[in-house]
Amino acid sequence: MEKLRRVLSGQDDEEQGLTAQVLDASSLSFNTRLKWFAICFVCGIFFSILGTGLLWLPGGIKLFAVFYTLGNLAALASTCFLMGPVKQLKKMFETTRLLATIIMLLCFIFTLCAALWWHKKGLAVLFCILQFLSMTWYSLSYIPYAR
Repeated sequence: MEKLRRVLSGQDDEEQGLTAQVLDASSLSFNTRLKWFAICFVCGIFFSILGTGLLWLPGGIKLFAVFYTLGNLAALASTCFLMGPVKQLKKMFETTRLLATIIMLLCFIFTLCAALWWHKKGLAVLFCILQFLSMTWYSLSYIPYAR
């Protein structure tokens, strides 16, 4: 309907910027956004719990690190459905939460490196703990005066 109004009022898609065209083409209804947020968040929780369960298997530290990190990434990505990926990235790298974002992303990378390439079990577990703490710090950065 909005597109029809723009065309009838003389505002073509060509007058819009590229960003506006992309956002217009990929807009989802609120119910769809909410459903995909819930699906992605639940998958994140499932992967994190699955990774924790796999930790107790012989050689399960690699699976633990991968699934735990994948779960945290899925939970983080779930918020893209609520506010959109561009807005999410802009908010992630605002000056108020820039340090928390960088530390969180580095913990993701170092967890996988410690488990898959360096083969240091203790270091992988330490980075998983730091990953949890950095995700908590990052989440709290969205609450005013919680920083």
